[in-house]
Amino acid sequence: MSVQQLLDLIKEKNIEFVDFRFVDLLGRGHHITLPATEVDADTFVNGVAFDGSSITGFRGIEESDMVMMPDPGTAYVDPFTAHATLVIVSNIHTPDGQHYERDPRSIAHKAEEFLQQSGVGTTAFFAPESEFFIFDDVRYESTMNSSSYFVDSEEAAWNTNRKEEGGNLGFKIGVKGGYVPVAPVDSQQDIRSEMVRLMQESGLRVERHHHEVATAGQAEINFRFDTLTTTADNLMKYKYIVHNVARQYGKVATFMPKPLFGDNGSGMHVHTSIFNGSEPLFYEAGAYANLSELALNYIGGILYHAPALIAITNPSTNSFRRLVPGYEAPINLVFSKGNRSAAIRIPIAAVTPKGCRIEFRTPDSTANPYLAFAAMLMAGLDGIKRKIDPRALGYGPFDTNIYELSDDQKKEIRSAPGTLDEALDALEADNDFLIEGGVFTKDFIENYVAVKRAEAKSVAIRIHPHEFGLYFDC
Repeated sequence: MSVQQLLDLIKEKNIEFVDFRFVDLLGRGHHITLPATEVDADTFVNGVAFDGSSITGFRGIEESDMVMMPDPGTAYVDPFTAHATLVIVSNIHTPDGQHYERDPRSIAHKAEEFLQQSGVGTTAFFAPESEFFIFDDVRYESTMNSSSYFVDSEEAAWNTNRKEEGGNLGFKIGVKGGYVPVAPVDSQQDIRSEMVRLMQESGLRVERHHHEVATAGQAEINFRFDTLTTTADNLMKYKYIVHNVARQYGKVATFMPKPLFGDNGSGMHVHTSIFNGSEPLFYEAGAYANLSELALNYIGGILYHAPALIAITNPSTNSFRRLVPGYEAPINLVFSKGNRSAAIRIPIAAVTPKGCRIEFRTPDSTANPYLAFAAMLMAGLDGIKRKIDPRALGYGPFDTNIYELSDDQKKEIRSAPGTLDEALDALEADNDFLIEGGVFTKDFIENYVAVKRAEAKSVAIRIHPHEFGLYFDC
């Protein structure tokens, strides 16, 4: 969409406000709203100013002036505002007109440009499966003398004897019993359908939705793959709609990887492939899982760099509450066709040459999608450049249930880092693949690690409620 077409759309739709948005280091959206009467062609030349010192991981107060440069191709009508509002996603520039090197969206653009310059292919496609929970109640606190959290759901396994409903209607979902049951066990069909309806109205092509494995309202909605930056834009839109529809229903949605102890967490399995024009580069008929050597090298790059990559694709302390054995969590750094216990799964059911892809199952939705997809692409391209063969390095294929292997057999398999600090250690030691071609910068990585180290420390130094059960009577 051109600037003029967008200005015409504002008039045609009787838009009252234009909401300019950008994404911070942590993947959170921010916005500044202008009356539509103040938006003209110059807005797309001069941008919209904001204070970068107030954004986590951006700039200090002495160099705080920053500019949002709107991308007219991202425009959609906000489905939640009382006044007609058009949303436009922006890149971030410095006052002198340069792309800001810590802007996640600009990093995503640079990764796409690097692919095109590499000679490998023209386009990388991404499709995330971002799982979430829909709760009826959430409460938490962390003070010097108190620490607690509480979540609740009408359909949760622990509520089979609850009376507050005005008469318990039963049909609660058992632990690990939530995968695709029909109503009335699945009580959230309508809320997910409303999310899908608004996603479609906002330009997303939604393929399906369903209840996920865990009790207490775990859900998944899948939208169509697209190019790297566009998919990251779409995921931000997806999360915005999920959060706000849940709020409209008097509920709350969270993409937190592990809000419940003892049941499945929420991942963000990411499907990806590379094309050269219209030619799919990951397909070779008759090979293992119909994968080309280029695809295997791409897998090799991701698995080789996985400990460092996970600092970006799983960037929260809570991520590592999910990445533990026994919950379909893909902690094993191997690949396999159809095997969900491997970090990389190769879908083989109903796959065409153009649909041939890999699925990296380790990531979760605390990741900033622009950074996560860019880092995945850079790791895979490094594998192609260096012809990393995952088979030669012992990364598979593993077509058995890895969790059922003997302890001696498991020792031969590399595991994902066990903590955020371990992943950050790996990122500090292994980041040359990210800074190739200036996609990421040393400054960005040092700043990113510093922000995430502070998060990890803030959790590590606090008293955990479970410690009272373990040690209070010592």
